[in-house]
Amino acid sequence: MKNRALRNEFLHYVILNVCGMIGLSCYILADTFFVANGLGADGLTALNLAIPVYSFVHGSGLMLGMGGAIRYSVLKSHGEDGGSANRQEGAQTDLVFTNTVCLAALIALICLAAGLLLPGQLASALGARGAVHGMTTIYLRVILLFSPAFLLNDVLICFVRNDGNPRLSMAAMLAGSMANIVMDYIFIFPLGMGIFGAVLATGFAPVIGMCVLSGHWFSGKVGFHLVRGRKMFKYTINIVSLGIPSLVTEVASGIVMIVFNFLILNLNGNTGVAAYGIIANLSLVVTAIYTGIAQGMQPVLSRSYGYGNRKEVKQVLRYAMSVMLLISAAVYLAFLLWADPITGAFNREGDPVLAQIATAGLRLYFIAIPFAGGNIVLAAYFTSIERALPAQVISLSRGFFVILPAAGLMAYAFGLTGVWLSWPLAEGLVAVMGAALYAGKRVAAFDKRDSVG
Repeated sequence: MKNRALRNEFLHYVILNVCGMIGLSCYILADTFFVANGLGADGLTALNLAIPVYSFVHGSGLMLGMGGAIRYSVLKSHGEDGGSANRQEGAQTDLVFTNTVCLAALIALICLAAGLLLPGQLASALGARGAVHGMTTIYLRVILLFSPAFLLNDVLICFVRNDGNPRLSMAAMLAGSMANIVMDYIFIFPLGMGIFGAVLATGFAPVIGMCVLSGHWFSGKVGFHLVRGRKMFKYTINIVSLGIPSLVTEVASGIVMIVFNFLILNLNGNTGVAAYGIIANLSLVVTAIYTGIAQGMQPVLSRSYGYGNRKEVKQVLRYAMSVMLLISAAVYLAFLLWADPITGAFNREGDPVLAQIATAGLRLYFIAIPFAGGNIVLAAYFTSIERALPAQVISLSRGFFVILPAAGLMAYAFGLTGVWLSWPLAEGLVAVMGAALYAGKRVAAFDKRDSVG
């Protein structure tokens, strides 16, 4: 009976978060579809070159939101024991939230400055040339100017979910995404606003999401508040260290895209980059599904860890891995069977070279997804039980230390086929390392908790 209740709670959180993250990832997928059909290959190339900056902004928001929310959840579970500790834990949870919001404000100021002063230079650094440069500059400027909304929305989604309201978090993500899709169509086609319309629709999405999240404050059950004091940055190191894997998961996609863009530009030019844009944006959706599983299990894991229930922690991880593997099998089967119509949806001009490159790439690139999903879930498991170091090792390895040399070496040895296969190779190697870390750290996590508690 107890296992059934745990499984039902896990599925409740995971289903809501997967749906919400799919909706959130549709910010970019909707842009890809409408830009490809409204602006052609140049627009698709510009979008693909600019997405890494969006990944950094969104990843920074998730870093702060997940890091702060994990600390909040563990402190909250300690305070539920009652007694004199309850009031003290409540003050600390407010301080964690305040600390998180202050850090988001600092990052937002940096992004705003970059959006006002450096969008053209960033576009050039990302490889934009000619007509593509102007479109990329517009996209970067607007994304960076909307960065405060993206950052705060990510923070609030994570805290509201950990405050016992995953349904509202999902509603906020879906509302923003649906509004983005509708505005994408209106701005690009009837109003003819081009790339500016696409990115403006994306920028409005988190604003709408925050409007939905504001309903949490009317519920009368808010467990976190902004407070004043000298210790507003007390938890900075803890928040950032716990959130780095979430940042790396998002930024890794951007870094991989930058590296792959340059490699493919040299191998196949703009047509190759446009084809990779289709694959990369579909990859963002698949990664979002795994992030949804990871974020869905996090509140349950952190609470069980806070109570010291080792059996529940292990059971939740098993549930998460099982769901991840089932989804991976279904997604890869879909790409294997329907690669042609999937790529055709983003190929308005019917370019046969683009279609051939994208179709072959889909079938090779996405061999990686069960390994990538396992790595994302395992990194989230470690952060949920406040084991930041192994989570950071997994995330940094898959985002930088393994994928970058693998991409360069495989491209040199096997050309474009090597580029596609470098992601499966890298994620597979990191999965082996992650399994070894789990075997060595699973007991140490509770030893640490017991010594602190």
